[in-house]
Amino acid sequence: MAKVTTTETIRRYYNSGKKITMLTCYDYSSAKILDEAGIDGILVGDSLAMVALGYETTHKVGIEEMKIFTKAVAKGAQRALIVADMPFMSYHTSVEKAAKNAGKLIKAGANAVKIEGGNEYILSVVKHLTNIGIPVVAHLGFTPQFMNTLGGYKIQGKNIDKTVTMLQQAQKLEEAGAFMLVLEMVPDETAEFITKNISIPTIGIGAGAKTSGQILVLDDILGKYPNFTPKFVRKYTDLSSIMTEAIKSFIKDVEDCSFPNDKEVFKLDSEEKEKLNDYSYSYNK
Repeated sequence: MAKVTTTETIRRYYNSGKKITMLTCYDYSSAKILDEAGIDGILVGDSLAMVALGYETTHKVGIEEMKIFTKAVAKGAQRALIVADMPFMSYHTSVEKAAKNAGKLIKAGANAVKIEGGNEYILSVVKHLTNIGIPVVAHLGFTPQFMNTLGGYKIQGKNIDKTVTMLQQAQKLEEAGAFMLVLEMVPDETAEFITKNISIPTIGIGAGAKTSGQILVLDDILGKYPNFTPKFVRKYTDLSSIMTEAIKSFIKDVEDCSFPNDKEVFKLDSEEKEKLNDYSYSYNK
């Protein structure tokens, strides 16, 4: 069995120049497949609010839901590093509450937690969690939990001033103890500039190819959503069409009585079958 991936493994990959691979998923069977395929890390993202629960934004998912999905992923992945998102308002009111909620996710099976933002308060949370032994992944660029103040789904770091500000935040997050940084929806050049000027790995999502690694949502790369694909997503298959055809075939087979066939059913042995036939005969007389 392959060795368990730890924060130190990630650091070693980064130092050697090996690209770090991550995907977001939310359930046991998917996590098991990702793990056996060799993925470095799995993010139990608060994007499950939309992908798994059908909400419009990430704001509606709470710590209890995150615990449930984290437990499921941890059951499936025995090797990959598991990072759990700290959901909206689970770390925003006090470092004490942040520590309590982060501890719940670690106890549920996460190896680290992810926190969005880079203001002074967020820095204090990152530092506190690191000091009490909870590894932290930082997140800059487009941060979904701040979408209302960012004005919606918009690319971040589109000019030099904002790029420099993002770099300064990244450096402070590193100093506070974050061991990895997600950069979401920023220009390729911005991500490259930040990556070159900090000493922790960067994981890009819509941030170009110059980051230390990449992350996407599993459902996106499998093509489960036929109506919308973000610009930065590469679909590796069209699972929506495959599933639709399989389901249509099942419906047809049931309706024309070709499913189940003799190989797909259980049978009484000959003695019990004869008894049942005798009983049926007398029962129906």
